[in-house]
Amino acid sequence: MPELPDVERYRRYIDRNAKGRPIRHLSIEAARIVAPLRPAALDRRLRGRTFTEIRRHGKHLFLRVDGDDWLTMHFGLTGRPVWYRDPDDAPPHQRIRFDFADGSHLAYADRRMLGHIGIINDPEAFIAQHRLGPDALSPEFDLDYLRRAVGERRGEIKSFLMNQEIVAGIGNIFSDEILFRAHLHPRTGVQRLGESEISRLLATTKAVLQAAIDREAGAEEFLDRHPPGSLIPCRHRGGACPACGHPLETLRSGGRTAYFCPRCQPERRETS
Repeated sequence: MPELPDVERYRRYIDRNAKGRPIRHLSIEAARIVAPLRPAALDRRLRGRTFTEIRRHGKHLFLRVDGDDWLTMHFGLTGRPVWYRDPDDAPPHQRIRFDFADGSHLAYADRRMLGHIGIINDPEAFIAQHRLGPDALSPEFDLDYLRRAVGERRGEIKSFLMNQEIVAGIGNIFSDEILFRAHLHPRTGVQRLGESEISRLLATTKAVLQAAIDREAGAEEFLDRHPPGSLIPCRHRGGACPACGHPLETLRSGGRTAYFCPRCQPERRETS
């Protein structure tokens, strides 16, 4: 699933290639991705308009069209944008296509069709309605906020990081990287984090995500671009810890598979 660094790359990609180009036509091959909007009505609403601003919050993109409308984009498990001119370059699994007046196209490709595109008037209202926490790279996600969030929650740290109501943008893969870098076992109880661990978790979260953005490395794409010593390229069967060489282990947390190093991230024993 695309996570914050992937979606930031998509934001920059769309901003660079599609902003300012008048929309001539909208072709929708998978109506469920825009439901409950009707494809023909959405086409009429966008025709002749242009994208003027591209914003991101967590895993969501907001594309402003001239006027008061914003398109929302969420990429589900397999969605991605593809801009092209030559029809021979059209991507597989193209579900929606924006045709621009200059002959270029922006495709929303999604193999599993679990993403969604909608239209709204106010991104802030959308964020509030969907109860999204602050973006993980925003100034609002700071030490005071994280202290409060930790104090109000129980449960495992991995599930805590993936909870979009707490912090928006982190999924299964980057949560593993963050916990590895912070030397925290994925089953660590958030209620047992000390002040130094909370500070380290915040700094590590921002550093890991920013490094991935700077290197254009993703959750499942461009794994060779991650910084040396990263866990993500090693997250596979038979993978070894990039720090100590010990075989990685897995466990289930929050319904997802976590990869971790039992030496570098020892499990904390609860005491009565």
